[in-house]
Amino acid sequence: MEKYNSRKDVPEKYKWDLSDFFKDDKEYEEKFDVATKLIKELENYKNCTKDANKLYKYLEKEMNAFALWQNLYVYAYLLNDQELGIAENIERKNKAIKLLTDLEKNTSFFSDELLELSLKEYNDLFIKNKKLYEYKAALDQIYKDKGHILSPETENIITDLINATNHFEDISSTMLNSEHNYGTIRFDDGKVEQIQKNNYRLFLKNENERIRKEAFISFNDKIDEYSKTSAALLNSYVSMKNTNAKIHNFDSSWQQNLHKLDLSDKVFTTLVDAAYDNLDSLHRYYKLKKKALNLDVLNSYDLNLNMVKNDKEYTIEEAQELIRKSLSPLGEEYLSKFDKIINNKYIDYCQYQGKCSGGYSFSTRLNDSRILMSYNYDLISVSTIAHEAGHNINHQYIKENNKIQYNATYPIVAEVASLTNECLLSSYLADNGTTKDEKLAGLENIMEVFISNFYGAVREGKIETDMYDKSLNGGTITKDYLDKLTLDSLSKYYGSEIKYDEKSKNSWVSRSHYYMNFYLYSYAICVSVATNVASKILDGDKEFLDKYIEFLKIGSDKNPKEAFEVLGINLEDKEVYETAIKYFDSLINKYNQILDKE
Repeated sequence: MEKYNSRKDVPEKYKWDLSDFFKDDKEYEEKFDVATKLIKELENYKNCTKDANKLYKYLEKEMNAFALWQNLYVYAYLLNDQELGIAENIERKNKAIKLLTDLEKNTSFFSDELLELSLKEYNDLFIKNKKLYEYKAALDQIYKDKGHILSPETENIITDLINATNHFEDISSTMLNSEHNYGTIRFDDGKVEQIQKNNYRLFLKNENERIRKEAFISFNDKIDEYSKTSAALLNSYVSMKNTNAKIHNFDSSWQQNLHKLDLSDKVFTTLVDAAYDNLDSLHRYYKLKKKALNLDVLNSYDLNLNMVKNDKEYTIEEAQELIRKSLSPLGEEYLSKFDKIINNKYIDYCQYQGKCSGGYSFSTRLNDSRILMSYNYDLISVSTIAHEAGHNINHQYIKENNKIQYNATYPIVAEVASLTNECLLSSYLADNGTTKDEKLAGLENIMEVFISNFYGAVREGKIETDMYDKSLNGGTITKDYLDKLTLDSLSKYYGSEIKYDEKSKNSWVSRSHYYMNFYLYSYAICVSVATNVASKILDGDKEFLDKYIEFLKIGSDKNPKEAFEVLGINLEDKEVYETAIKYFDSLINKYNQILDKE
């Protein structure tokens, strides 16, 4: 396993290439000036909703300005995450955020003007200039907010206040990734290694119980020291989101979220009920884990242990080839898009001190996404590439089949593409592994993916909605409150199969998704859909594969409900989630069969 102390030690072939965004700092500054000028010009289009032709010109210019700004921001974001704490990168990112403030201020008049139109006046615009139909879906999304948009002056004030104060996630990320000293671990051979957030999970996978326990205690003791600050950051963020929702005439941030998604509350209550009603399946898995590991007691710090000893390390090149083979059921066109990721250096693979931990795929209206990860040469890392490649390829399809204004998708839809890839990867390993251990590792991987994205996401998503409810009712989100919520939920989800340590209460501290406004539920919905998609594709259902490719092409002109209808799925139907749990049960059964076979 290759290890690197800093970014300069990483081979160039394992770093992402950002030159598609900007060749150098000079071009960045030139484009920044162009964007600044475009944004300034948008002020001249006040009252454009009275003139269909002027309105079309405004929409074109606004989209060009936004797309250019997005490139500026994402480029700055990526540079900052590859080396956290560098003043130049932070300044560039903050400068791009400030430019967004200018963009929002100079376009704040628009929504108000559009919503002042009567329904007849609104519909007449499309008669007077048929080109406006190119933007109708986007305009309809704004027009449905009639009653939720305030005056331009008020919107400007709100925008200024939010952008001046909304740094809660950045502060939390800096603390967790670059400021905390989590201590060191001494291995039996005398080697000492620093605990970092992006390698913490590796310590929890170590077969030596002493190492797992020491890392678990050291990491959690450190984040516990600062957990009151972390709770204060979350309290401020949640309060800001609820307050902003109320100002815009919603009862809560949750109601605002449902309005934005065009989904009913029933979708989410059905999801939570399905998870709660089927915790026996999760407990079956933990019983299997205890059996496979030959442990009398399964502790919190044992949960990351692999049930099967699969010491195989995958080089980055081997990971690329393995993923390509696993995705072959999706067809040659899909594979060509995967090849584009590899051949164009879209992935920043390696970990080192100061790099942002985790993994993500970040795209823009103009450019394919770049993927950040911390490659550890294990199957989890391989699965991460497959996951993030799913996002990238989804966006490639969207970009090729939609106008620029719709070159995006809803988060609650996006995770289907990534999780389907993980299902396919694990199924490939289960069927084609060269050894019993490799087959079991493939099954274990997808079971862990399901647990994390279904049961884990529902558990933590419920904590998130409880946080918002408490803040909405005038309460304060404190360390003690979050600790209790976490421990209560773990008791329910772990059941009698796991002996959880009190230090597990701190898990909320390092959950960055709590700063993403109900994003967690998206994983649970999407993994439910993805398991069905993967199963049908692997069964050779060509008709369904065609539907899935069409699904991947859908842009933001279709709302989530319309997107899932392409696959024939109704998210209010409990059977969607129960079918996914049955799939999970079948994986447990298959694992037991292989495990017990001589």
